[in-house]
Amino acid sequence: MVESAHREGGRRSGRPIRDRRQSEPGAAPRAHRSIGSSLFCGGLAGAFGTAAMDTLLYVRYRRGGGTQGPLEWEFSAAVDKWEDVSAPGLVGKRVIEEVLGHDVPDRWARSTQNLVHWATGMGWGAPFGVVIGSARRRSWAWGLDLGPIVWLAGYVVLPAAKIYQPIWDYDTKTLAKDLSAHLVYGVTTGTVFAALASRISW
Repeated sequence: MVESAHREGGRRSGRPIRDRRQSEPGAAPRAHRSIGSSLFCGGLAGAFGTAAMDTLLYVRYRRGGGTQGPLEWEFSAAVDKWEDVSAPGLVGKRVIEEVLGHDVPDRWARSTQNLVHWATGMGWGAPFGVVIGSARRRSWAWGLDLGPIVWLAGYVVLPAAKIYQPIWDYDTKTLAKDLSAHLVYGVTTGTVFAALASRISW
């Protein structure tokens, strides 16, 4: 066998055969590289998942009579004060005020909403990547679990923060539409992560 021949050669020469990766100065341990790759790919996949979910929500917005263009809608062009922000913006406002210890001006509303919205999508994708990256099979189907988990977490955290009502206060149609959007997020995130993982040396 080739492996046996190398080992025999090492013994005959009196020098142990070392793993090439171990002999490279400054080389990171394989486990550390894998976690870093999983975080990066998961975060990137989460960004794609967020974009896919937003595409669905934008289509619904236009069908409901909305007139904004896709980029204006996506980046909250109509938001110019805190009263206009959605749940991500309100979460960001609470965090900023807690850190600074005082109210924040309305001019921060739009950027805060955009930042928190995208950070949330990527923030769920990163740990997803670490968990799935350690699995033997990296399949898009894992996204079928991610979507409902993110959806349910929203109805736990946001009511506790007094931003949403308790989940039982919403009608079935509203919950189903929200869940379907999160399924799009999860499946897209899972699919993109699986595609990236198949092309990256872990």
